[in-house]
Amino acid sequence: MAAQSSPLLNHKNHFLFSFSKTSTSHSHYFHPLTKKSPLSFVFSSSSSSSSPSPRCVISRVSTAPVEFAAPPPEFDLHREISRLKALLSRLSGSRSLSGKLRVVDGDRRVKDFFNSSRNGFSRVLASLNLTSYELFLLKCLVASGQEHVLSFGFEFDDGELESAARSSVKSALYALVGMIERLDVNGGVGGGGEAFENKLGWTLSDEAIGDLRKLLKNLGDVEEFYDSIGGIIGYQLRVLELLAQTRGEMQPRKRSKHKHEQMECQLLEIHAPNGVDLSQNTEYASQAALWGIEGLPYLGEIYPLGGAADRLGLVDPDTGECLPAAMLPYCGRTLLEGLIRDLQAREFLYYKIYGKQCITPVAIMTSSAKNNHERITSLCERLGWFGRGQSSFQLFEQPLVPSVSAEDGQWLVSETFSLVCKPGGHGVIWKLAHDKGIFKWFYNHGRKGATVRQVSNVVAATDLTLLALAGIGLHEGKKLGFASCKRNLGATEGINVLIEKKNIDGKWAYGLSCIEYTEFDKFGIADGPLSPNSLQAEFPANTNILYVDLLSAESVGSSNNSNSLPGMVLNMKKKISFVDYYGRPHSVLGGRLECTMQNIADSFFNSYSSRCFKDVEDKLDTFIVFNERKRVTSSAKMQRKHANKSLHQTPDGSLLDILRNAHDLLSRCDIGLPEIEGNDRYVSGPPFLILLHPALGPLWEVTRQKFCKGSISRESELKVEVAEFLWRNVQLDGSLIIEAGSVVGSNRIDYNGEHILQYGHRCGRCRLENVKVLNQGVNWNCGDNVYWKHEVQRFEACKIVLHGNAEFEATDVTIQGNHVFEVPNGYKLKITSGHSGMAIKLGPIDKNMMETGSWSWKYKIKGSHIELELVEF
Repeated sequence: MAAQSSPLLNHKNHFLFSFSKTSTSHSHYFHPLTKKSPLSFVFSSSSSSSSPSPRCVISRVSTAPVEFAAPPPEFDLHREISRLKALLSRLSGSRSLSGKLRVVDGDRRVKDFFNSSRNGFSRVLASLNLTSYELFLLKCLVASGQEHVLSFGFEFDDGELESAARSSVKSALYALVGMIERLDVNGGVGGGGEAFENKLGWTLSDEAIGDLRKLLKNLGDVEEFYDSIGGIIGYQLRVLELLAQTRGEMQPRKRSKHKHEQMECQLLEIHAPNGVDLSQNTEYASQAALWGIEGLPYLGEIYPLGGAADRLGLVDPDTGECLPAAMLPYCGRTLLEGLIRDLQAREFLYYKIYGKQCITPVAIMTSSAKNNHERITSLCERLGWFGRGQSSFQLFEQPLVPSVSAEDGQWLVSETFSLVCKPGGHGVIWKLAHDKGIFKWFYNHGRKGATVRQVSNVVAATDLTLLALAGIGLHEGKKLGFASCKRNLGATEGINVLIEKKNIDGKWAYGLSCIEYTEFDKFGIADGPLSPNSLQAEFPANTNILYVDLLSAESVGSSNNSNSLPGMVLNMKKKISFVDYYGRPHSVLGGRLECTMQNIADSFFNSYSSRCFKDVEDKLDTFIVFNERKRVTSSAKMQRKHANKSLHQTPDGSLLDILRNAHDLLSRCDIGLPEIEGNDRYVSGPPFLILLHPALGPLWEVTRQKFCKGSISRESELKVEVAEFLWRNVQLDGSLIIEAGSVVGSNRIDYNGEHILQYGHRCGRCRLENVKVLNQGVNWNCGDNVYWKHEVQRFEACKIVLHGNAEFEATDVTIQGNHVFEVPNGYKLKITSGHSGMAIKLGPIDKNMMETGSWSWKYKIKGSHIELELVEF
């Protein structure tokens, strides 16, 4: 059905065309790379020079059905690569902006686009008063082959003109274009822009100018951030090179036990890496964890939170806006809050051992995807910067990069001037940290190393994995460390490898590295349950849990070459979804240039004059530690699809791993617990719920000294949000919820007026000895239960709420039925058995015990272990 136009309105010198597209089953589809989006143009008649002329807005809507669209020209990938290489080489020889402009002005694409008399954009460009640098950015965009981003739809060939007769709207539009052509006696930007503006007064609307400014900002970010590889043109060149590489290696190659590859070296082999297994070598693991605790004042924390997390499908229930992964409400709090909770648990452990306050500086890489930066900043402000002070945080925003078509590497656009952009991968973190001064900020806080973890991994801080990793890195003076585990077959995760290569100079180089799952074909690696080359037994998983030496990381991030952007990959196996100007959804195969942060390891290889055949890992600047998978990685990174029984990498599946860890922890305390089987048994819900605050440990050997004997029945619920806690012979059948407002301490106002958490200051306390808790607990048949959010309906529960430094004690008693025990700040509530079942006594805490409480756990180091002693005051 042809589109319809409203009547042409004529009022004095004021002309208004308004076109509307009627709804039809024959939806006019425009390829996202060539679609001509509606733009608002403002022009005025200049018949009178004494007074401003009336101005009008023309809304342009392209209505060409797809069957009439001219086929795109054949794309020669290798010819385009050669052209961009030559252009980049000429640009590298120019130091000044004027020199660079002369180089891009000489490019064929730039000449054709900016000198064309039929190009609408070139005609209005002169009226925008752009700076020389902004002109350079636009010309680099065109030189890289992306002129469609600037296209107004005024480039008509004969085929388009012939097909235009099929549409009354396009006929009227072309008539308008013809009128404009006749008014433009000079044409082009190069010589007639000013005359054109004077005769016609044609400019972009305010909205279009705003869109162009956003585009220029985006282009400036790409040009500046990717300067080490050639800016905009270098970005596109690397995209096309990787695209060509992908096309050339679509068929996986067979490989023997070791992979031989010609990659700027005489020989390259990959081996399964060796490292300490923390679950087996328990004495060394305990010692390494103590090194990590001792070194906490020298450590920072780095969170790469800039990813779009599209697979989570997270939406704000109030506004309908898409949310980043950091905002996922998991177990009663956002994922970001969970990261800080884990960190504070380690700091509380340091306080209990050494009696000193330690606040770790946290650097968070954000992005503008899904308002990521604004939402994370707002969350931190709303929660008072978690009682850590704003000065202990640095948020730095990564640039968004253009998404490209898998077909020809063209940049995807949703409308004119509007690129479809995504974050450029977590590997940009090292260069960005250097550019934004993050390393210097860490140094000013006295930090030497940092631990890195991703927000979606909810078990990374379980037991001693993180502490041991950082402890080994600090104690042994390593540059980079990986925490790894057994790899799940078919998982969308990379592998850790030991690379051995003989360089052209005859030296042998060794180092730990990673291969992304998207790159397996390149290395001839097969991955499948029936494959003889399966990675299940051979290579461990890359979990993106890292220790980094800050000076070493900065040396890579500050390097003025491609090393500053490690592990550049182009994953074209996924579809990119976006909505165009008309609100129509599109989904096309594509990707963007991504960097992988773990491949910073490729800059830390060690060289030797002869080949090493045994225990080479002990000599390297990089290292790896292993632990059980459920104690290292379990991600809440994708939304569970309706009726899908697979829980892998979903919030539902990660909750089961949390419960498995709780089972392992408490069963060693002589507490009877139901066994947890495979995920397929719990599609409708877990067998029980146990959520323990990490400050109970976080080391399991600490937590286990606070729990002793008892039982937890199937379909019971236990939540312990208190660090000063004692469980002795407690039998739970139902729900027991213990919540403290001051888990590890309470806030005090510092000299800057900020509320700072003081560890050990007026904590809540709870002691349960010889207690039975019996109630109907959770309604496990309720269809509205969302267990991983800890949103459940209950028939009954025993709930203990501790305000401030409140204390709760229950001894030799059965607590049956539905109860809420709320203890005010400064008071202790005691429950014992009485004639009517329970005797309850509430009284104030002695004034001399207000700060310390009436009892406390005393921590002390004995050998490579931590021993606890309960001290009464």
